[in-house]
Order: sequence, then structure tokens, then C-alpha cells
Amino acid sequence: MGNKKKETTNSDIGADMQEIMNLPLVPLRDIVIFPYMIVPLFIGRGKSIKALEEAMMSDRRIVVVAQKSAGVDDPDVEDIYDVGCVCEVLNMVKLPDGTIKVLIEGAHRVQILEYLITDSYFAVKVRQLFEDVSRNLQTEALMRNVLSKFDKYVRLTRTLPPEAYTSATSIEEPGRLADLITSQLVLKVGEKQSVLQASEPEARLLTLIEILDHELELLDIQKRIQTQVKKQIEKSQKEYYLKEQLKAIHKELGEQDEKTEEIQEIKTRMKKVKPPKYVKEKIESELKRLSKMPFGTAEAVVVRNYIDWILSLPWSERTKENLNVATVRRVLDEDHYGLEKVKQRIVEHLAVQQLKNEKAQGVILCLVGPPGVGKTSLGKSIARALDRKYVRASLGGVRDEAEIRGHRRTYIGSLPGRIIQAMKKAAVKNPLFLLDEVDKMSTDFRGDPSSALLEVLDPEMNFEFSDHYLEIPYDLSEVMFITTANLTQPIPAPLLDRMEVIQIPGYTEEEKREIAKGFLIPKALEKNGVKETQIQIGEDTLMEIIRRYTREAGVRNLEREINTICRKQALKIIEHKQARKKFSKAEITHENLAEYLGQPKYRYGVMGEEDEVGCATGLAWTSAGGEILSIEVTLMPGKGTLRLTGQLGDVMKESAQAALSYTRTHSDDFGLKKDFYDAMEVHLHVPEGAVPKDGPSAGVALATALISGLTKIPIKRTVAMSGEVTLRGKVLPVGGIKEKVLAAHRAGIRTIIMPRENEKDYTEISSRVREKLNVVFVETIDEALAEALTRPPWKKSGGTVRKAAPKAKKQ
Repeated sequence: MGNKKKETTNSDIGADMQEIMNLPLVPLRDIVIFPYMIVPLFIGRGKSIKALEEAMMSDRRIVVVAQKSAGVDDPDVEDIYDVGCVCEVLNMVKLPDGTIKVLIEGAHRVQILEYLITDSYFAVKVRQLFEDVSRNLQTEALMRNVLSKFDKYVRLTRTLPPEAYTSATSIEEPGRLADLITSQLVLKVGEKQSVLQASEPEARLLTLIEILDHELELLDIQKRIQTQVKKQIEKSQKEYYLKEQLKAIHKELGEQDEKTEEIQEIKTRMKKVKPPKYVKEKIESELKRLSKMPFGTAEAVVVRNYIDWILSLPWSERTKENLNVATVRRVLDEDHYGLEKVKQRIVEHLAVQQLKNEKAQGVILCLVGPPGVGKTSLGKSIARALDRKYVRASLGGVRDEAEIRGHRRTYIGSLPGRIIQAMKKAAVKNPLFLLDEVDKMSTDFRGDPSSALLEVLDPEMNFEFSDHYLEIPYDLSEVMFITTANLTQPIPAPLLDRMEVIQIPGYTEEEKREIAKGFLIPKALEKNGVKETQIQIGEDTLMEIIRRYTREAGVRNLEREINTICRKQALKIIEHKQARKKFSKAEITHENLAEYLGQPKYRYGVMGEEDEVGCATGLAWTSAGGEILSIEVTLMPGKGTLRLTGQLGDVMKESAQAALSYTRTHSDDFGLKKDFYDAMEVHLHVPEGAVPKDGPSAGVALATALISGLTKIPIKRTVAMSGEVTLRGKVLPVGGIKEKVLAAHRAGIRTIIMPRENEKDYTEISSRVREKLNVVFVETIDEALAEALTRPPWKKSGGTVRKAAPKAKKQ
């Protein structure tokens, strides 16, 4: 046996102690026993069964106390409340499963003073708590208040019979009244325990009043909710009843009900739309399903939406295409300057269509070029020229196959994909469909949208395009698809193979000037409310803006700068108008351009003002067009190391290593000592170190800068070069020739050195650009050095003179 003293709080229990008893204790879960309660209990825990047996062997009295937490299977002293009730065991029956069923009756409240036994069972020393049973005006008022609230509670709740209130009114003692009412309420254990251990009857009545107020408020809210729900149900039943009556009335009058009327309306629409036979059969099967469904069910809504989507699609409607070649050329020229390849391809499509004298197969073009060259606006222009409806879908960031093919009807809120949605918007079978940013799609666990596009953009398959939502094939063969992209590399090869790729290079300075004069300035004047008589931007000023305030392949930034000038001019006009001053036409010139656009943002012209040793100009390709690249080499005493800076990629570093290896191999030819590299350090730097650079096309420029630095021969500042160099000194072809040539032209470069195998790419560049450039095609680094350096680098070595480099081909 173990003795534990229980800490008790006497502040709220002030009853006189008249009897102290030692009795066994049974802790109870989820129930609080009050005096005069008769309750059946099922006892299954070992300690509790032992305590009952001890009680039965003595005077059949036992202390029952509630647990603080019902989840504790083996409670300790701290898990049991301080105040409980002494009960008399009226009857005890052992059940076959080992549990004991007992019937107990509460006698009086007790407070636990000490735990006498805690190991095999609980035995405690308790004192009986007596209370004042006398009544005064305060007590009378509290009892009446409690009875009034309990009466309301009985009438609101369905858990207590009316007799519960009747039996409570016969109680004369205030404490017993509180115990009786509390025992009949559906409360938490803690709330009932707060009433049981209150010291005085008035305190117990006040606690009970607070509990009743809370319960009545909850019951009132519950009643309001039930009333609202009942009204809604009655309304629904009423509507259903009236609808059934209306159906019966329509039937008697020989009229159609709402469902029959809707089905008849769908059939009328189907006759007007004139869908193909297989579509008509599908609609009729869905109508048969719809006729068997209740009108307002969710499934009926799904079927109606499905039929509505099918009937909203263009199955036979077409626009008459403009086949006049001259008119189409004129419209395309009105909207866009240059872009001859695209315009020629559209005109060829019209010629084929007229010669075949039948429905032509849809055209699938892919316009590839840097930002701002007019790919998206060109799609609109083509649609206007051909008199076709124009629809557009942006594919940038699309990563779900369902965006293209749609969701199946089994999903809630399912819809067709973007292709079918756009066809519904077009309302004709032969629109011009622009798929913008086709290179910006990605893939994740929801599927690959680019794979779904394979069927859309394949003329051999798109006449039976399958959308998951429609579940019937749709003919896309008459649609003219035009896609746009900045790069072809991210586009999957199977998808790229299905499109006719047309490269749109950046614009030359002259082309930008003409675009600004014919398109950008009139658009900016209209947008900003400035009249032509109020501002003048000359051709020289436009060239200054193009050269010193923008550096791009397209004209998007140029348009922004022109808009900036027009906005500032609009402000000046308003200020003069409000000040009642006369405003004269403003002419934008070199001198006042900085007032509108600030100081120039970029340098124009060749880097440096004189030929320098170890400083070469390379050409680079970027997604926004071409750029010129400065490459610098300096030599210093060291231990034969090559230092590379400027945030170079692995391929570019390897090109520098190859250039150094070539130079060391041919050191005799350049008049260098064989061990020249052992006592020096070569530092190769590419400025703009914050910008990553990579690729093999800077090989010629790297080798030229390195050999120039070692031989102390300057490099011509008006020469730029591009090409990959091998260890044997061969110059291999590179990509991005158009963009690189245009970048050199913008920078004022006069001579370009490029691989001979890129000659075919150079011929595709505008003749206006080629006329201003001297392009030298080379096969070896020797040819490039002969053209780039101010004098040949070869010197006498060992009594012999190196054979002169072969003459490069110029154009």
C-alpha cells in the first residue's frame, strides 16, 4: 500500500467537516455523479473492480469521482478531480466478459483528503461536505431564475421529457435543485464538475445559471438554422409539386413541358448548324439520354453543356478568302515593312489555291526571330490581307496536355482545350490561328502539351483532331496555323518537323528608320493625342535614337522612345495652353534630343579610336539578336599560365586553350622562342563580365588577339570576326550569321571575317547591308590573320621565310 496526500483547495470549499471516512474509490470517465442520482455503470478496469469488491465486503459504500481526461486508461492521483460523491451500491452483476454491471445511488458530496491505497486499487480518506439548506430572498430569486431557464431549455430541446421540469419544481432545497437540473443537462464533464464542487448552494445556482444561458443561446441558434433548412426544403418540395402540376396541365392542354421544349429547341439548332452525320448521331444519342433524366439534375446539366458546345462549333461555316494577289501584297506592305520571305510564302499559298481550284490544305508556318521584330502583329496582318477571321492562343508557360486536348467529361467543370475554344470564338472553319510563343511550353506530370500539338499541326492528321471533351473528331485541315518562337532549340524535333520555319532576322538601321517613319511615329502621335503639325522628328534624329538610345534586333524599344518624345511634347502643349501662350511646332534635333530622352544610353561605332595590340572584335549571337564582343589579351611575367576572365563558358574556354596550343605549335612561324610561354602569364579577358558568354564562334577572334599580343602587331579596329578554330588552324562554320552581320553593321564595322562555309548564309542577307560591308571568307587562321592585323605576323626563323598565307576570298 502507498499513501499519497492530495493537495486540495479550500478557498472554494468552505463547508463544515462533520464526518471523515475511509472508502474505496472508483474513477469514472465521461460522467459526473450527483447526490440522489441512481445510475447503472459498467466497470471493466481492474482497479475499479477491486474497489467494488472491497466495498461489497464492507458497507457497500464507495466514492465515485470523475476523471479529468477520459482518454487516460490507468489514471493517477493527478488525473482525478478533488470532489466526488459517496454512493451506495444497490445491485451488482458480473457479466460473462468479465465486466461488472452495478446500480448505484448518490448519497452526498465529499472532498478527498488523502489517498490511502493507490497500487492495487484506490482507497481514500474523505470528508463529507454539508451545506446550508435554508432559503432567503436571494436564494428564492436564484431558484426561480433557474427554474424559468430550465423550463425554456426543456421546451427547446428534444432530449428531455416535459416531466423533467415538473419534478424540478417540487424540489425545495436550493443545492439539491442545482444538482438535479445539472445531472439532466447534456454538458461536458468539466462544466458538471464545476457545479458539483461549488461550496455554497447560491454559488452552485449562479454557476448553473451561466451554463443554462450558454445552452439556451446555442439552442436558439440551432432552432434558427433548423427553421431555415426547413423553409428551403419546403420551398423545394413546393416547386417540385408545382412543376409536376404544370406538367399535368401542359399534358391536358396538349402543350410541351420545359424539358420537351428544350429538346425540341436543340433539334431546331441542329438543323440550322448542319453538322456532319457522325456529329448528328452523337447529338441524338445524348438527347435520348437527356430525355430520360430529371430536368434539374447535375448530370442533365453536363449533357446540356456538352450538346451546346458541339452545336456552337463551326461545322460548315467558312469565310470567303481574298484570292487577289495584288490586294494581298498591298495590305501586307501597308502593315509591315520588309519581311519579304513571309509575304512571298503567303502569296504562293494563294497561287496554289487558285491553280488547284479546290479547297487548299492549311498552311502551317513557324516565324522564328528575336523579340520585337513583328511576329505576332504579322499574324494579324496576314489574317486581314486574306479576309480570314483571326484567333490567337498564347502557349507561354503551358505545361498541361489538357490545355490543348481538353478535359474528359468525367471531371467537374471540364472544358474543351484551347484549340476547340478558339474555333468556337472564330465561328468559321477556316480562320487564321496564331499559336504564340510555341517555344515556351514545358512538361510536367500532367503531360506534354507539345506532343498534343503534333496532331494539331500535322496536315495528314488534323482533319480528325480529337479533343478529350468532345470525344468526336473535328476537322482543322482548313485552318491556317502560324506559330511564333524566339528560338528553335527548345521546340521538340518532331513538332519542328511539322512546321515550315521562316527565320525573321533583326532589322537594319535603315529598315528601323523606315518603320519608324511609316508606322511607329503615326501610331505614337495618335496614341498620345499629338498632331503632325505640332512635332517633327527628322531622319537624322531617328538614326541618332536608333544608334544611341536603343540596341535591339526589333523595334520595341524604339517605339517606347518615340512614345516618350510624344508624351513630353503633349505635356509642353498642355502647359502652353493653360498658360495661354502660343505654341509653335517643335523640331526634335541632335541638339535638343537629350531634353526628351536624357543622355545617350549606348556607344555607337567601332570600339576604340586607333588600332591596338591584343584587342580584337568578335561577333556574338543572343536570343535578342547579334552583339559585338571585345576580346583583350595582355602579357606579364609568370610561370606559363593562361588566365581567362569575363564569365566564360566551358566551350569558350576550350576555344582559348585551342588558340594558345596553335600559337605555341607555330611559334617559329611567328618569330617567337619555343619556350616563350614558360616565363610569362597570358591574361585573356572579355569585357561585360556580368554577362555569361559561351560558344565556339569566338575562336578566330581569340586566336587573333592572342597572336597580336605575342607579336606586338596591332589589330585593325574596323575589322570584326567570327569562326571556330581547330588545332590545325582550320576555320569552321558557325551559326547566327544574319544576326552577327546586322550587329556589325549597327556598330559601324567595315570588314567582317567569317568562315568560307558560311558564304551561303551571307547571301540571304539584305543587299542594302551587303553593299556597306567588306566580307572576307577564310578557310584557315592564316588567312584571317593576314586580313585582321596591320601587317603579316610571319618572320624569318632559322634562315627560312614562312610561305605567305593563301589569299582569302572577298566579297
